[in-house]
Amino acid sequence: MERKIGNFKSSIASLTLSDRVLRENTLILGETNSGKTHLANKIREFVISSGVPTIYFDFSDPDLDKIEDRFKRSTHFHYMRFDESDAFEEALDRAIAEKKDIYMAVNPEYFSCKKDIKSKLSKVIQKKELLEHYYYFMQVIVQPEGFFTKFEDFVFYIFDMINMKKFGLTFVSQPNEIFENTRIKLLFSFLYVGRCSNAYYYNTVILRSLPTHHFVHQVRLDHKSLLFNPIKTDIVCIDTAEE
Repeated sequence: MERKIGNFKSSIASLTLSDRVLRENTLILGETNSGKTHLANKIREFVISSGVPTIYFDFSDPDLDKIEDRFKRSTHFHYMRFDESDAFEEALDRAIAEKKDIYMAVNPEYFSCKKDIKSKLSKVIQKKELLEHYYYFMQVIVQPEGFFTKFEDFVFYIFDMINMKKFGLTFVSQPNEIFENTRIKLLFSFLYVGRCSNAYYYNTVILRSLPTHHFVHQVRLDHKSLLFNPIKTDIVCIDTAEE
């Protein structure tokens, strides 16, 4: 089933993707081989099948042959490598006009080291055409170095941008204390957390013992006031079957 992510451990019910994902934000945290890339691709495929183009910023700056095959198996894959040339910007504008599903390899050093100076990469991320028409993915797998002065500055830069977007954003990263920030938690109505064996700053020991492809699933329930929405938590066994 295209929308199925996995099964709740507390019941026989399945966790499925819904249209809510298109407008709200997902955070995927986990260590290497915990299943976060698989989950990100599930969400990406759902967004594409819903008729919304996607742009996937991969800050590990991978060569084409280093990207997982699951992203490249369909026609919805348009690889680009960010640089600051006019030729790149022209190629990007063409891809956006054609509503290509863009997978962009990005070296994080292109971000400015000073928050009051906007780099060309910052301007690309905030392109009006992308903000209005695209669903964003941000993948930070390598050690979070090179983003402004601190990783926290980069995270808040991205999350400040969220309010400018029409569609949601999925952020994929290794664990970091910054994600326990209350402001960040309010920005994510869905929170998927993979195995985090070193996450001693979290308020649960469950994250340090989860087997591969098991996730803590936290969803902020729908109410009028986001601030007071309760969060429901369960453990999900991720469906890894290839379709």
